[in-house]
Amino acid sequence: MPEQQQEETAYSVTQAMNAAKRGLEQIRLTVVGEVSEFNDKPGYKAAYFTIRDDKCAMPCLMWRDRYRASGVTLRAGMLVQLTGNFSCYPAKGRMQFSVNRLALAGEGNLRLKVAQIARKLEAEGLMDPVRKRRTPALPQRIAVVTSPRGKAVHDVIRTLRRRYPLGELMVFGVPVEGKDAPRYLEEGLAAASSAVPAPDVILLVRGGGSYEDLMPFNDEGLARAVAACPIPVVTGIGHEPDNSLCDMVSDRRCSTPTAAAEAVAPSVEELQHKVDNATQALGAALTGCIRGAEQELSRLSDRQLWHDAHYLTGPYSQALDIAGERLARAIPDALKRDAVSLAALRQRLRSAGPSMLVLQDRSLAVAREKLKTAGPALVRDAGEQMSLAAAKLEALSPLKTLGRGYSITYAQDGHSVVDSVGKVSEGDNVRIQVQDGSLSCTVASVERQG
Repeated sequence: MPEQQQEETAYSVTQAMNAAKRGLEQIRLTVVGEVSEFNDKPGYKAAYFTIRDDKCAMPCLMWRDRYRASGVTLRAGMLVQLTGNFSCYPAKGRMQFSVNRLALAGEGNLRLKVAQIARKLEAEGLMDPVRKRRTPALPQRIAVVTSPRGKAVHDVIRTLRRRYPLGELMVFGVPVEGKDAPRYLEEGLAAASSAVPAPDVILLVRGGGSYEDLMPFNDEGLARAVAACPIPVVTGIGHEPDNSLCDMVSDRRCSTPTAAAEAVAPSVEELQHKVDNATQALGAALTGCIRGAEQELSRLSDRQLWHDAHYLTGPYSQALDIAGERLARAIPDALKRDAVSLAALRQRLRSAGPSMLVLQDRSLAVAREKLKTAGPALVRDAGEQMSLAAAKLEALSPLKTLGRGYSITYAQDGHSVVDSVGKVSEGDNVRIQVQDGSLSCTVASVERQG
């Protein structure tokens, strides 16, 4: 009876769902599947999506902070690898897989890594269109870095032979698959850029393949080598949908190896067409110039200048004749006027000459009388001033002083006056000037007074 009662114990819905929730949360798994539905509406606290394989589907949720930290943007069709545990939402009776860690699986993981490298290279400016160089219009030498046994090299050779046989082709064969392929491709680029004579452009090409086959061209080191190459690099890797890191940093990206060869080498037909068009344009321009020159020459040839020899000199000749006539009239008239003036001046001089002489004689007589009167007074005053000056000079004369018993003593040089005992020493020869001569003496002693 007790056992029967135990078997018949019933749970409420809430109890049953909570029991299921506790049991599911103990199951932790890593699951790989394809995203079939994705819902990330603004304002939701979690991202909701469904993954499936060919038989089953599994609803999932991932809290928004974990989803953003994963760095993966989910979309339908992506193959993902999820790590988490099952959970249950009791209110709706819904089971779901709570994701703690999210990553792309297989090719998706590779694409994520490539995308991360691409963002870094873009941040450094290696993908900036401004730094990318233009390829020469008519390259003389074209280098190709690719596998020597692949289809790509034959496509390039065939295309260049058909379109542009004028260019010289330089092939640098390297492996394009395998883990060491990036290193070999870098060496091929280095060899091509350092070749002598240097190529004008480098083609980095490879035929089609899977995403994993094209991974060597997503190598970060190879991408940096392409960006740093001193010669313009044109890439043709895989097919149209394929886009590698080397494509992103190259100077020009083409969809296929054949398209890369066509991009750097214009066809002979195109060149001939351009030459023909340029020839026609040049001929038309020259014809137009010649016709314009002929019209201008015809217009100028009708001018009177070329038919009348006096067209330019006529006005000047007339002006010269008029000036000559005016000069011929002006010179005689001026001479006549000058002659009349000269005669008048001569007559005035004749009339005024005697009276001027009489006036001059009278003035001279008056001046003579004034001089006779003022002369003795001037001489007398000058004599008195001279006598006074002579008396002063006599009083100040050294000879007068010598006459009163004084003398002048000169030093040995005969010029310097000895006016102090400090200027001579015992034994010095001195000359003493007196009134009527000089004495040569020797200083016996020196006595200083005061």
